[in-house]
Amino acid sequence: SNAEAVAWLDKWPEWSGPALIVHGPAGCGKSHIANVQLARCAGVLVTPALLKEASLLDILESTSHCVVDDADFGFAEEDLLHLYNGLAAAGGTILLTAKFPPARWNSQLKDLDSRLKAASSVEIRQPDDDLLKAVLAKQFSDRQLLVDKDVISYAAKRMERSLSEVRTIVDGADKLSLVEGRKVTMPLIRDVLAVNSAI
Repeated sequence: SNAEAVAWLDKWPEWSGPALIVHGPAGCGKSHIANVQLARCAGVLVTPALLKEASLLDILESTSHCVVDDADFGFAEEDLLHLYNGLAAAGGTILLTAKFPPARWNSQLKDLDSRLKAASSVEIRQPDDDLLKAVLAKQFSDRQLLVDKDVISYAAKRMERSLSEVRTIVDGADKLSLVEGRKVTMPLIRDVLAVNSAI
């Protein structure tokens, strides 16, 4: 579900323009993509709070690559336009993540609207079973928990389809396993899923 977005990151910095917009529903992995790009480009994560603390000029003097997570929420349009223009003029790049594609942002600034609509845009859909199973297996492994593939498959088919839910399931299984002195088996996963569905 995120293969196309990953392929775009692999092309960096040879993008077709200065900006890439990655959009999709909450929990689909946009912030993970943003963090991967931050590490790759050694850039700056621009937030509304940072724009209040530092001037746009200070940001542009410190870097030519930026990431804006949740760009369609909480940002002044003028700030985004000036950031885009400044990075483009410096030959830099900007990755923006959002819930919706630029055509649905209802931007009031025509200059910003035209730049965003002209930018490369890629959608991340909700994770499929294969991705959920891979991330579950990795997170269990990171916690040094041995979990059978059948248990992971069972959880992937019955959980909410989001990467944030993976963290919740793994955390719940880890805690319940410690408290009750049980291994992470099918009955324990059923208990964790039952608790999550009741919340």
